[in-house]
Amino acid sequence: MDLLAVLLTGLFAGGISCAAVQGGLLAGLVARQRSGEDPHPERSALARLGDDLAPVGGFLAGKLVSHTVLGALLGAVGGAVQLSLGTRTVLQLVAGALIIVFGLAQLGVPGFRRIVVMPPLPWMRMVRARSRSQAAFAPAVLGLATVAIPCGVTLSVEALALTSGSALSGAAVMAVFVLGTGPLFALLGYAARKAATAWRGKLAVATGIILLLTGLYTVNGGLEVAGSPLAASRLLATSDGEADRSATTVDQDGGQVVEIIATAGSYRPPNVAARAGVPTTLLVRSQNAQGCVRALVVPSLGIERTLPVRGETRIDLGVLESGTLEYSCAMGMYTGVITVA
Repeated sequence: MDLLAVLLTGLFAGGISCAAVQGGLLAGLVARQRSGEDPHPERSALARLGDDLAPVGGFLAGKLVSHTVLGALLGAVGGAVQLSLGTRTVLQLVAGALIIVFGLAQLGVPGFRRIVVMPPLPWMRMVRARSRSQAAFAPAVLGLATVAIPCGVTLSVEALALTSGSALSGAAVMAVFVLGTGPLFALLGYAARKAATAWRGKLAVATGIILLLTGLYTVNGGLEVAGSPLAASRLLATSDGEADRSATTVDQDGGQVVEIIATAGSYRPPNVAARAGVPTTLLVRSQNAQGCVRALVVPSLGIERTLPVRGETRIDLGVLESGTLEYSCAMGMYTGVITVA
């Protein structure tokens, strides 16, 4: 799972796309808490600033807790039902497509501009009623409640959490996404509603573009796993690139061992040479492997392996035929190829 992409999605897209509902509620809550005369006007500006930021902190804490728990549940469900590689690939493509759709809506493209995800009106009334409370826990309650008020980008990230296949990974996806939305939500909570609205208008185009790029990045990951010729690595592949022959050796039984290294963010060498018609073992040496790199898949052979952070993993590839054998992480973010001749 590429958590950096999830963080950027939250930072540049999540806050803006959800601001019409969640940001509006938060801005209203802060504005009401700041209404009226200050009973202690002698306090410093720093103390008053702390009072303004306290409800924002409570809101973000509540939002982080509820979405992290949701991510853990989604990841656990994805792992319990043992989603096949094909199913996870489809879900990733759908998640990417959703992000693209909401990006087009954010840009106001005809046919998409009316696509807005809104919660049921009764739930909205209940949340607004709670937010009128001046109690200390009101912002946290509002933050917790936002789990039931998802925007389009949140739905897409929830789909990614489901495909993660574990409670820990699902929780990490949703937590990182919420942390990414934090800065903008903090601004929305602190600023007046009119100023926040002006900011959303100025950032609409930039947010739409980032949504499109994020969606394309997610879709490409699905295409990589599916082995599609439309995947970026295949479209950009050149015919004159030579495969590394030094990474392939002969074992004691007359077969061959193809060795690659899995690190934090890549498999290397990216292209390894192997002989056709020979029993082949893929030896993966993990050197501080992190994130999605640890979930190695060979789609054409139906192979899935979870690599250790450090250590060796041997995978029997059988007798290879001439051509190319492609592999990637489970999300298609990191790829490699074995050239067989």
